[in-house]
Amino acid sequence: MIPLRVLSYNVHGLRDDRAALTGLVRDLEPDVLIVQESPRRFRWRHKCAALADDVGMVVAAGGMPALGNLLLVTLRVRVHETWCLRYPLTPGRHLRGAAFARCSVRGAAFSLSGSHLATDPVERPAQAAQWKSVLGKIEGPMIAGGDLNEGPGGGAWRTIADGFVEPSSAALTFPATLPRQRLDALFVSPDISVERYEVIESDQARMASDHLPVLADLLLPSS
Repeated sequence: MIPLRVLSYNVHGLRDDRAALTGLVRDLEPDVLIVQESPRRFRWRHKCAALADDVGMVVAAGGMPALGNLLLVTLRVRVHETWCLRYPLTPGRHLRGAAFARCSVRGAAFSLSGSHLATDPVERPAQAAQWKSVLGKIEGPMIAGGDLNEGPGGGAWRTIADGFVEPSSAALTFPATLPRQRLDALFVSPDISVERYEVIESDQARMASDHLPVLADLLLPSS
């Protein structure tokens, strides 16, 4: 089994304490960072690359093509293939999507995806179904993380969780200063073991974004 540390984080468009954000991520030392609300408009390539550099990682996939979903990895992780998905636009709403990457670490292959679903309860289920449809076609170990904009009892959450292992945690993630909702999660395929699953609730995390990050230490099956 090969260890892999994964962090999923809605960074609020980098509008909060940037030093707290970068310091927190560097302290947690993830191999993979699944980002929601990353730069997606003017100079998005430069801004995404700058974020990656700040936290000691490199861009794997996402940014503007995935509507703000960004996958960052350390040099320990090898990226083999990447692609992005855009959900249909509902007039008057934000265009959203998902980022995907096929990767390996020390010979252990895995796939990775991140998404940020709609705040609108009418359009969110269709987005979840479209994301899940793509996730379901990917073979091998799979890690999916994102801001689902609803809790575990919602239909979109249940759609994504179906067939995946959802590490147990009752901790709430939003808003960071006084959490009242659990919106953010990581899901893994059953062939991945979960050693640790934690919502980071430090003062530094509360300054860094309006969401708290979700951290998991995983064990990948050897290829």
